[in-house]
Amino acid sequence: MVNTANPARAEIGVIGGSGFYAFLDDVTEIQVDTPYGAPSDSLFLGQLAGRSVAFLPRHGRGHHLPPHRINYRANLWALRSLGVRQVLGPCAVGGLRPEFGPGTLLVPDQLVDRTQARAQTYFDGIPLPDGSVPDVVHVSLADPYCPAGRAAALRAVRGRDWQPVDGGTLVVVEGPRFSTRAESRWYAAQGWSVVGMTGHPEAALARELELCYTSLTLVTDLDAGADTGEGVSHDEVLRVFAANVDRLRGVLFDAVAGLPAEEERRGCLCAGALGGMDPGIPLP
Repeated sequence: MVNTANPARAEIGVIGGSGFYAFLDDVTEIQVDTPYGAPSDSLFLGQLAGRSVAFLPRHGRGHHLPPHRINYRANLWALRSLGVRQVLGPCAVGGLRPEFGPGTLLVPDQLVDRTQARAQTYFDGIPLPDGSVPDVVHVSLADPYCPAGRAAALRAVRGRDWQPVDGGTLVVVEGPRFSTRAESRWYAAQGWSVVGMTGHPEAALARELELCYTSLTLVTDLDAGADTGEGVSHDEVLRVFAANVDRLRGVLFDAVAGLPAEEERRGCLCAGALGGMDPGIPLP
């Protein structure tokens, strides 16, 4: 069912990568317009663990959007317009250390941006179609992920007998190509943990919208610098993700159930990221 009137609401958003387009059963499909254009796809609303959830396919159904062409601003704006205030963002990554091999689930606590050409703020001073003009607002991203969301994710992983890596740095590259061995070795030499293509600017945009954002990274391969083989292949990434998608789906189910209620979330650093500042544009 496709609903274009947008009467439905959700409290939690899940932005899924490969293998999660059927994350919810018995869903209502919602088409959402935003001042920043169309999101990656329709939003799919349903109930999960007693919580109202909106799922958004990050790459679109059929995986037709490469990482550098995803409309991240529209995606986060669309979720917030439906009432979402907490977001889980699972994604596939490459391991930068031999101990972070395929099948590792790492819940990062830090982020490094190595992208080149992505719109990564709502506060760019460019007028919106309604005539409002965003102010220049500098939001802190010292700790890019929600502490309450991370705690819920870690509890969910451990509850599924899957020992997570608690903390680490996700470095996000532009893509869609994989890293050279020299790049991969350089990332590892900086002490970074995993490398992906979609975790930024999701975290930064979520913070600007005062959303709680949590990343869960599933290692599908050892990146080129951590592997002596032929390097990463797209087929290998899809194969490992498919082998782990069922238990990752279970982790997300439990993480959704464990996220704090809205009245508890209001004390979170994410919920007060703007510090009462007027950003110059009406947030949805």
